[in-house]
Amino acid sequence: MEYLWSFYIFLLFVVKVCEMTPEKPNIIVIIADDMGFNDVGFHGSDEIPTPNVDALAYNGVILNSHYTQALCTPSRASFLTGKYPIHIGMQHLVILEPEPWGMPLNETIIPQLLKKNGYSTHAIGKWHLGFFEKEYTPTFRGFDTHYGYYQGLHDYYTHMTYGTYSHEMVGYDMRRNLEVDYNTKGKYSTTLFTQEAVRLIHEHDTTNPMFMYMAHLAPHSGNADNPLQAPDEEIAQFAHIKDPERRIYAAMVSMLDKSVGAIVGALRDKQMLQNSVILFISDNGAQPMGIHANHGSNYPLRGTKNSIWEGGHRNIAAIWSPLIKKPQRVSNQLMHISDWLPTFCSIAGLNMTTLPKNLDGMDMWDSISMGTGSPRTEFVYNIDDIFKYGGVRQGDWKYIYGSATQGQMDIWYGNNGTSEEYFYDIEQILTSKTATALTGLITYEQIQDKYSKNPTRNLKPVDKTLIKKLRKDATIKCAPPDPDQLEETKCNPLQSPCLFNIRDDPCERINLASTRPNVLRNLEYLNLEYRKTALPPGNKPVDPNADPLLWNNTWVSWRSCDSILKIKLMEVSSLSSMGIILIVGACLLIIVMIAILAKVNKSKRKTECIPRDLLVQENV
Repeated sequence: MEYLWSFYIFLLFVVKVCEMTPEKPNIIVIIADDMGFNDVGFHGSDEIPTPNVDALAYNGVILNSHYTQALCTPSRASFLTGKYPIHIGMQHLVILEPEPWGMPLNETIIPQLLKKNGYSTHAIGKWHLGFFEKEYTPTFRGFDTHYGYYQGLHDYYTHMTYGTYSHEMVGYDMRRNLEVDYNTKGKYSTTLFTQEAVRLIHEHDTTNPMFMYMAHLAPHSGNADNPLQAPDEEIAQFAHIKDPERRIYAAMVSMLDKSVGAIVGALRDKQMLQNSVILFISDNGAQPMGIHANHGSNYPLRGTKNSIWEGGHRNIAAIWSPLIKKPQRVSNQLMHISDWLPTFCSIAGLNMTTLPKNLDGMDMWDSISMGTGSPRTEFVYNIDDIFKYGGVRQGDWKYIYGSATQGQMDIWYGNNGTSEEYFYDIEQILTSKTATALTGLITYEQIQDKYSKNPTRNLKPVDKTLIKKLRKDATIKCAPPDPDQLEETKCNPLQSPCLFNIRDDPCERINLASTRPNVLRNLEYLNLEYRKTALPPGNKPVDPNADPLLWNNTWVSWRSCDSILKIKLMEVSSLSSMGIILIVGACLLIIVMIAILAKVNKSKRKTECIPRDLLVQENV
């Protein structure tokens, strides 16, 4: 009798949780910045443990043919708009710190669509889609809140950002919504963003679904003077990695992995996990060398970030949700980052006929959830007429021409991440925060199915045997380089276009342009057709008025009047009492002098809403 009473109480609890659960699922997106394909355990590397990310991937679906753009700004713009960068003028490089442009305001993006349909929307971390005017910033683009930074990077502790090619421009970049947050100085960015995500989840009103866009800084490099940063205690865990730069990078990835565990755990604590979709992706490939090098690994793929090769575009992606009907598998279905807008709208139950017109993205939910064939058969890597490079994919075939870096990043970097000095610890995955939360949820769902007349699925937590199988399926293996390879099968896209069969040759070693001329011509024609639809790049020249020196050493929306007034007031508030008295006295003196001059000279002069120190005086 006591057993029946306990079971009855449990059923009441389950019913109550179900009643509290909104019909629309929570959508949680976690974006790693410049994280390499081989920098997660589930792709076969033993070097850097990522137990939380791996647990999420093994319990969900590993998206092993997920493609992004090769740089930060284009990838994020494509993700949010559902369009190729060539169709929104964002195909050339990124938005540099003092450049006055951004993601076009006429584009309707994911948070705007979800917000109209009852979602609470939150952005955390990196923006990098324009801020020169406030209308380009997150809280004007559909997000209820934003906690993070506007630029492409900042120092992990000081949160200062140096101009990439304008090193004399240095400014603070950390905000809560539109207000500069100076209280974060000295605190590690990954930790700050994780704490914000956990707080938002714990304080969330569960009568409404949540959309969280968690765009981490990690493991992107910081400023050039101190690019790799992580807490000492985290670095100490990777003493087995001999390269000191790679060692710090591993610690940066580890902090990111712990963040994933904290977010999944918070969703479980808040009883939101059972109705959530969690996506983990990298925005583009790693940068093992060169500008903004973070020493990540895209092994075994060719190329790096900012290249047309697979190493720049084919990236980490895994999705988990109890809504997935066939989880715990590896999907090799073709998918592009632009697909997430229509896919999320489909998951949220939106009327698909109301979505923006001319989307390049496709609804991939059935392919993800049930393992059906992908509706996507082709996509554009990029078409950049300024640097004269590009590429398209159709089926298994890839066509490329030119180079974004004049051939400097067109080789293979890194190794397979295996060594006698370290091993893949499956037990660490099974006991991670993510695995603990997911196993707890699955266990309770198993109980529901046990007493249901129509059990929904044969649910079970992953075990060691399944992990080994999934990891093997997700690991890309390529034949070693052939020292006797024929010259005609080598690729130099600066000299002539190249053709690869990516299914047979994912590492892009064998150029088939000379042996498959018909395929080459077909893809050249496809590339030409896409090129006809491309908009001109929206890049703008550097604006010297963006210099943080003019704005209290802070990066601001320098062309917005209210931002100007706020910064000027902040400058005044930071002064001492004596300083304020002197300034007030000087101002009164100036007013008296102006009044005298005005009386003598009757001409009037207009004032503008820009600060005095930005007015350009003409030489007479």
